[in-house]
Amino acid sequence: MQPGVLFASLLSRLTKRYFWISLLFWLVMVAPAQAALILRVAVQDGASQIKVGSSTKAAIRDGSGRNLGELSANSSGSAQFRSGKVAIGRWAANQIWIEPTGNGYVWIGDRWYRGRTLVVPEKGALTAVNYVDIEQYLYSVLGAEMSGNWPLEALKAQAVAARSYAIHERLKSETDLYDVDDTQSSQVYKGLQTESSGTYSAVDATAGQVLTYNGQVILAAFHSASGGHTENVEDVWTEPLPYLRGVPDFDQGAPVYQWKENFSRAQISSKISGVGNVISMKPERTTAYGSVLRMKVVGDGGSRVMTGADLRRVLSLRSTRFTVIPQYAGGSAKNSGQAPTSFQVAGKGFGHGVGMSQWGAYNLARQGYGYQQILLHYYRGAALARIAVQ
Repeated sequence: MQPGVLFASLLSRLTKRYFWISLLFWLVMVAPAQAALILRVAVQDGASQIKVGSSTKAAIRDGSGRNLGELSANSSGSAQFRSGKVAIGRWAANQIWIEPTGNGYVWIGDRWYRGRTLVVPEKGALTAVNYVDIEQYLYSVLGAEMSGNWPLEALKAQAVAARSYAIHERLKSETDLYDVDDTQSSQVYKGLQTESSGTYSAVDATAGQVLTYNGQVILAAFHSASGGHTENVEDVWTEPLPYLRGVPDFDQGAPVYQWKENFSRAQISSKISGVGNVISMKPERTTAYGSVLRMKVVGDGGSRVMTGADLRRVLSLRSTRFTVIPQYAGGSAKNSGQAPTSFQVAGKGFGHGVGMSQWGAYNLARQGYGYQQILLHYYRGAALARIAVQ
């Protein structure tokens, strides 16, 4: 069967199986939007000083809300850690709030953000936390995680997934100071810099919508591309979750669907410690879809077993779905009885491979599928609901 015919066949089965489910929950579970939900995002952490400011006149308050003074519009100052407190110019307190008037923006570090800023001392340094409406937070996250020029239905799917992920993290946050950070360990967030008309449209069109399972907001993990099939969550992390199951992906044609990296023997040996000069790398355990869980690395100075995640990190690979092909003198890939001169790493996908594939969402949206169908394909058994903030 030709790839295009196979793709169409899979899409047809996807539609027949999930369309009525998505429509049912859409009609039954979605209620009118409620009050705003404020998200606390750690923008800078462990800094000795942080540049802060406001686009409009801003009140400067301490942790109890007492007014300390004000910043003039389009001005900034340097927040510093001083004697266990936060100091900005002549003001010092255990905590300092910067609260713009009107629809002003705050400056934190090197860019503008919506909302307000809290700067607190922590472990001998400063942390700046952006307090922002979750919908306005998503304006930025969408543009940082997915191009704002992508098809609207893909952007809407990303908006629902990102909103669900943020709320899930907020509910299980282990710190009282913030809910998420601004990096890939949570979701990438870059303030006004990554907002666009496309991200506004997608967020506004899905306002308040989340994915749930048994009435709870799900861990809506997502990644760039899986390389043909997503993973069961327990094969990547530890806890099995019924809605994060491996499913066929639709990321064919993505720029990261297939990739190759080449390393000389010296290069790869310098990155993998404890074995001397690398001779061979063979998988000991893989997932059902080809991602490396454990690989044995043999060198002239010993051997060790490494996880696929560790190899991905030390070799700076796009994913753990890869094979290692030794190369010998003369460019041969066959063992000539000599040690290999280099190694080719041939891989697929980009990211951890769990949950929604962004390139899969892109292709499905281009084929005319709605964001509900996209989401319910990648998050099995999940339902769409709308949050009600108490």
